[in-house]
Amino acid sequence: MESLLVSMGVVAIAEIGDKTQLLAFILAARFKKPLPIVAGILVATLLNHGLAGAAGAWIAATISPEVLRWMLGLSFIGMAIWTMIPDEIEEEEAKVVKRFGVFGVTLVTFFLAEMGDKTQLATVALAAHYATPLLVVIGTTLGMLIADVPAVFVGDKLAAKTPMKLVHSVAAAIFALLGVATLLGAGTKFGF
Repeated sequence: MESLLVSMGVVAIAEIGDKTQLLAFILAARFKKPLPIVAGILVATLLNHGLAGAAGAWIAATISPEVLRWMLGLSFIGMAIWTMIPDEIEEEEAKVVKRFGVFGVTLVTFFLAEMGDKTQLATVALAAHYATPLLVVIGTTLGMLIADVPAVFVGDKLAAKTPMKLVHSVAAAIFALLGVATLLGAGTKFGF
C-alpha cells in the first residue's frame, strides 16, 4: 500500500505545471469534449506507465542520469519550438480527429508526451525501488489523473474565453524554461 500512496503523491505533485497538464488544457480547449479526453489520458497513462513499470530496473541500470537530463532538456526545448509553429495543419489534424476521434488523438498525444517525461522516469524509479510494480503503476496513474483531469474540465469551460495564441505562447515559454532548467541540472537532487 505504501508503494501506491507514495507513487500517487509523487506523480501528482510532479505533474503540476508539467507539459502533459498543459496538453490536457490545450486538448480540452480545442475539442471541448472532456470525457473522451479523460478516457484517453487514462488509457495512455496506463499503457505508458505500465511499460515504465515493467522496464524500471532495466532502464535505471542502462541510461545514466546525465544522458536522461540532456534528453529531457532538449525535448522540452523542442516542444517549445513546436508549440510556436502556427497551426498550418488544421485540415490534416481535423482528418486525424475524424479518423481516430478525440479519444484516439488524446491517447496518442499523451502516450508520446509521457515518453521520457519526469513522471515516466519517476514510475521507472519507483517500480525499481518497490517490489510491487502493479501498485506503483496504479499509483502513478492516479497521480496523473489527480493533476490532469481538473485541467481538462477547466480547459473545456474556459475554451471560448481563452485566446489559443496566448495559450500556445505561455506553453512555449514554460517548455523553454523547463528545458533550460533541466539542462542546467534543476531537479537532479531528487533523482528525476
